[in-house]
Amino acid sequence: MSSLGPAVSSLRSSISLLESSINLLDTGVSDYRRLQKVLTTQQHFELLPEPTLRTAQQSILDEITPAISGLLGTAEAHITQLARREESLRARSELLEGRVESDRRRRDSALEAKPMPDRARQGSGKHVNDVKALELKRLRQKKERLQYAVGRLELESRQRQRELRKSMAAVKD
Repeated sequence: MSSLGPAVSSLRSSISLLESSINLLDTGVSDYRRLQKVLTTQQHFELLPEPTLRTAQQSILDEITPAISGLLGTAEAHITQLARREESLRARSELLEGRVESDRRRRDSALEAKPMPDRARQGSGKHVNDVKALELKRLRQKKERLQYAVGRLELESRQRQRELRKSMAAVKD
């Protein structure tokens, strides 16, 4: 039996080595299903030959060009309409400024021509001046609003022109 002792110990060491190898393999393959799923490749895009792409691009260009031309015409008409509106607003603003200025001159010349001897007339003149000052203030505020509106319309027009140019450049490429 003494000769079997080294064989038994060798068998036990072999068994422990096999157990550690099995444990190592278990940890190595336990994640195998997830790895298999992660490592599988999927085709996301279909590759097409160059002539097919060029044909598709040309057909899209042929479809889009008339629509873009129509949109350009509409945009240009709108821009000219906005320009005319801007000019009319500016002319109206100048007209109102002229009216206010002529009113002021008329009032100043009338005040210089008519001396007011008693306090009651001076009080009523002051009231008229206050009313005119309020009207002038209101007209100035209206002018500022109109100038703001014109500026905003100009910005919108320039923005639309830029967008249109970008879309045309994208279509030409």
